[in-house]
Parts: sequence; C-alpha cells; structure tokens
Amino acid sequence: MTDNRKNLLKGYNLLLYFAGSMIMNEPAEECVIDFWANGTLKKLPVSSLNPRFVKAAALLRDSCADRTLCKKMLIEDYSRLFSEGGSLLAPAYASLYRKPENDGMMSSEEISEFYNAYGWESKWRDKIYNDHLGIELLFLTRMVDNYLALDDDPCCCEMRKEICRFIEQHILSWIPEWNEKILKHADTLCYKGIGTLIYACVEDLYGIFSYRNRPL
Repeated sequence: MTDNRKNLLKGYNLLLYFAGSMIMNEPAEECVIDFWANGTLKKLPVSSLNPRFVKAAALLRDSCADRTLCKKMLIEDYSRLFSEGGSLLAPAYASLYRKPENDGMMSSEEISEFYNAYGWESKWRDKIYNDHLGIELLFLTRMVDNYLALDDDPCCCEMRKEICRFIEQHILSWIPEWNEKILKHADTLCYKGIGTLIYACVEDLYGIFSYRNRPL
C-alpha cells in the first residue's frame, strides 16, 4: 500500500472521528475553536470528487460565520436533532430506521454481534446503545486502523470485504434517510454539513475498500 493511500485512509478516519463526536456529544468550546475558529474545516485532510463530499465541504466552509454565536447555535441544534431531552428530529440510532419486521433481528442486537466477533466493546456501552451512528463510526475507524496495520495480502483482502460488509449492512442501510432528516431539520449549516460529510465519507470508503476494485 502506498503512503498516499495510507494518508488518504487516515484522513477519512480523522473526518469520521470529528463528525462522530459532533453527533454523540454536545458541542464544547474547544470544538468550536479547533474546527471552526482555527480554520480546520476550511482545509479538509482529504479531497473527493463525490458530489456529496463537495457539498459537505462547501456547507462546512460557509458555516459558523459568527464565532460568538457559533457554540450557542451548535448546542441548540444538537439538542433539537439528537438529544433525548430535545425534539429528537434526527435521532442517530439505526433501529429507528431499520425495522425488525424488515430486517429480522433488531439493529442494536445485530450490530452487537458484529462488534463481539472482533472482540470490540464500546466504552459508552452503559450510556449509548450500540446502534448509535457515533458508535458505528468509531468501530469503522477501528476497522480501518486494523487494516492499515496489516501486511499480509490475504488478510488485507478479507478485511476489505469485512469493512464493505459492515458499511453496507449497518451504515448505508439507513443513513440516507437519517441525512434527509438532518438536511430538513438542522438550523445550522454546521450540522447540515456534518450529516452530509458522514454520508459522503462512508460512501467513499465503501468505494475504496470494495473488493471489486483493484487491491489497495
């Protein structure tokens, strides 16, 4: 694997860490400073021709124009979209979109089995259900990290297939509908951009890791 490809995958992981944290936790002052005030989101660590990625980059680049109001607006939007104490206009749990009558096992149980197969346990297991998108993205970044640590071609091939299987079954199966809710209900360009960025990054990673593509 080339250094450029490794850096590309690390860049996507960085974006997913950021986006996942923004939907799991109420935004803090540090996040506004680190990602918006310091201009981090104006120069994303990866570039993509995916129209959804281009749209997300534009939304984030134009977001949070008023730094003094940014944190307040982010917190209000987070509460409306995701917080159980708020309006829950775009809850980030797969089981609310993938119904058991269509998929058999409940999403939270099904995805727990996937985590268990890799000996992975969320440190938020007592606070956040396993089918929360933030937890799914964290697990996805761990899978990518594991892939980057491999140096055996057959193992790399199997890990690529597993990453694609996870993305297809547990993320892309429901985040299109979730992202529509974000675009409809978010008041800030920040969260419209974050929702679209997650969707785009997952799509891009699926394309990169697809076993139908040539080896990385």
